[in-house]
Amino acid sequence: MKEFDYTILGGGCAGLSLAYELEIHNKLKEKTLAIIEPRLEYRKDKTWSFWKTTKHNFDDCVKKSWKNFTINTSTKTKFIKCTKLPYQSVESGLFYKKTITTLKKNKNIFFYKNISDVSLNNTFIFNSVPSLDPKEDGVWQHFMGIEIETTKNTFDDEIMNLMDFDCEQRDSVHFFYTLPYNKKTALIETTWLSKMNDNSLMDYENQLKNYIENNLNIKNYKINHTEQGAIPLFKLSSVNKKNRINIGTAGGMTRLSTGYTFLNIQDHSKFIRKNIENIHNVKKYEIKKKYHFLDKIFLKVLKSHPKNMPDIFLKMFNSPPENVIKFLSNKSNFFQDLSIILSMPKFIFLKVLLK
Repeated sequence: MKEFDYTILGGGCAGLSLAYELEIHNKLKEKTLAIIEPRLEYRKDKTWSFWKTTKHNFDDCVKKSWKNFTINTSTKTKFIKCTKLPYQSVESGLFYKKTITTLKKNKNIFFYKNISDVSLNNTFIFNSVPSLDPKEDGVWQHFMGIEIETTKNTFDDEIMNLMDFDCEQRDSVHFFYTLPYNKKTALIETTWLSKMNDNSLMDYENQLKNYIENNLNIKNYKINHTEQGAIPLFKLSSVNKKNRINIGTAGGMTRLSTGYTFLNIQDHSKFIRKNIENIHNVKKYEIKKKYHFLDKIFLKVLKSHPKNMPDIFLKMFNSPPENVIKFLSNKSNFFQDLSIILSMPKFIFLKVLLK
């Protein structure tokens, strides 16, 4: 079997982002790379959205950006501007086309479907395949989204709805998320923050149909695309191994209170690229420990007080928008963190903290 200098396990967002970052900075001219990915074809299957708090390689894959957003419950609505930090939505189909077209031009990069096709004895491995314990009962962000197209102008495409809590909560945390790409097309997603042990929460198609027809009052539409997923909002077990670095969700790049991963993947890829010549000795890259600590408290509150979460999210956005956005994107300073903490209901958080 052929040996390679580097091997990437998993050719999804994390694996392709890293390979692309190495390639465009000429780190693979004299090195060989194998990418192991079992899928038969790459097609549009996901949407990655985030606030642009740092530069990345994929502005040309952004389907739409918004400088305004809302968050609401059944009784309150907040309208928020994010002019300096737009919310971007990257379409996976465009991302796959860009990265794979570029990577296939390099004769030192090889794609394989099975790990058994390559030798792992003398290679440095970047692993993006998370190891999930089936007994894990932590909180997940699980969802289904559909891209719909209406027959007439329906959406205000200058503003997106980040969280609409005006829906059934079923003793969990539930909201809808609407990204209007134009006046006739939008991605609408039903999202739950809960454990994955309750199948009654997973009637996603009924939830979406009811929300579109009754909340948005849209009767005539067609579905262009469907996507579904589940993001673990808990720390994954990770064993340090020689000649191996975990990346993506497997490498702790998912922000545990939000599920945001895309920009963290890009930052991690840049870090690896800058240190690739000394990769055997490089220090582990991590999201700052302060965010792990704050997220741990936040998730404890979510588990023990799910009915309070819509109001807690609303109160969070009482802080200046830039503070909230940078905090959620793990780019905040001490004073921005403090403004978020002070906006939270003190009694509930102190009660959980002191347990």
